[in-house]
Formats: sequence, C-alpha cells, structure tokens
Amino acid sequence: MNLYGVRAIYLFEMARTWRTLLQSLASPILSTSLYFVVFGAAIGSRMGEINGISYGAFIIPGLLMLSLLNESISNASFGIYFPKFSGTIYEILSAPVSSIEIVIGFVGAAATKSILLGLLILLTANLFVDYEIVHPLWMIFFLVLTAVTFSLFGFIIGLWADDFQKLQIIPMMVVMPLTFLGGAFYSIDMLPEPWQTVTLFNPVVYLISGFRWSFYGVADVNIIASIGMIFAFMFLCLTTIWWIFKTGYRLKN
Repeated sequence: MNLYGVRAIYLFEMARTWRTLLQSLASPILSTSLYFVVFGAAIGSRMGEINGISYGAFIIPGLLMLSLLNESISNASFGIYFPKFSGTIYEILSAPVSSIEIVIGFVGAAATKSILLGLLILLTANLFVDYEIVHPLWMIFFLVLTAVTFSLFGFIIGLWADDFQKLQIIPMMVVMPLTFLGGAFYSIDMLPEPWQTVTLFNPVVYLISGFRWSFYGVADVNIIASIGMIFAFMFLCLTTIWWIFKTGYRLKN
C-alpha cells in the first residue's frame, strides 16, 4: 500500500478543515447547542422521564447522531466533489495510488472530522444537561463505525453529484427526515401501532437505538440488530464504491 499517497490525501483534507474551522466545527457545535438549550434545558425540564432517563439526557445520543450523519456525509461528499469540479481528480487518478488508497485518504479524513466533532458535542452537552455513559467503549465503537460508514455514503454522493445542489439533496431530503423520525427525540415505544412497526423499516432507528444503549443501557431494538444494520449498510457502500471505480461512473467521463 502507498502510505505516502494516503497520507498526502488525508493531510490535504484535514488542512482544509483547519482553514475553515468556523464552518467545519464551530457552526455544527453552535447549532447543536441550540437544540440542547431548547429541547434539553427549556422543554426537557418540563417533561417527565423516558425509560427512567431525563428528557434532556435522553435526546443527547439522537442529537449527536443527527450531527454525526450530516457532517460525515457533508465532509466526504464535498471532499471528493471539489476535485471533480476543479478537474484535479484526474491528477489523483493518474497518480500511483489505487482506488482503495484514494478511498482511505478521503473517507479517513472525513470520518476523523466527524469523530472530532462528535466528541466536542459531547463535551458541550455536559454544559447543559447531566448524562452518563454506561458503555464508553461501545459508545466509541458506534461513534467510529457510524462516522466511517456515512463518510463512505457521502463519498458516493460526491461521486454521483454533478453540481453543488445535488450534494444537499439526499442529506436534506432523505437523511435528516429519517433521523428526526428515527427516535432522536422520542422512544419508538411511545408510538401507537401500526406506526411503531412502520418505524422499524427506518434504518436510522437502529443507529440511534444502538448509540443510546451505549449511553444508558436501554434500547428500542436489539443491540445485535443495530450493529448488523450498520455493517450491512457499510458493505453496501463499499460495494457501490467498488463498482464506481470499476466502471468509472461519474468519475472518468
């Protein structure tokens, strides 16, 4: 493996983060803090507990997952789209780096940014509500796995998009609604039938449920199902990326 090539791509993408620090980190933290102020401190103080957890603490995994999904997709999609837009993608493709090394460089940088953002949001949440992490290692596992998986998904969106507007279509029209309807602000046990069963077809439910389990030891769905759903989606993303590089779809033409 050409580690120098991977390192060059990775460091270039990370350098772009430091140049746009206000947009890359400060803006998502500020917007998430507003959720904590409104839903956690203001509304949450007037609501009862859910599964024995205060409402302010209950929504932390959901809010963190909301930011994690959006930022992972955004970082990875823009990271690979901009070389396509500027034409420098052909220099990358002609360089002595394989498709695997290109993916590792871009996706690794995007996932690193998302993980860093997630940890900063966790620290920020402590300023507004008290929470505990029952399974810290599992929390890190879900954090890293989700960041990597949705960075792969964002990488696909960046390869597919042929203008800047398309970079936002799937995150805004698909991912965000699924996250809000996936139990970010409530437990799906609170829903009446048949909506409780219908919600189980939302893949984001399994992500938020598994992440919440790592915090408080309670989950809406089986933890094995949550892990299996993430790995299944990761496999689907890897297969799609392999096909794109093999055929050159939206990449070499």
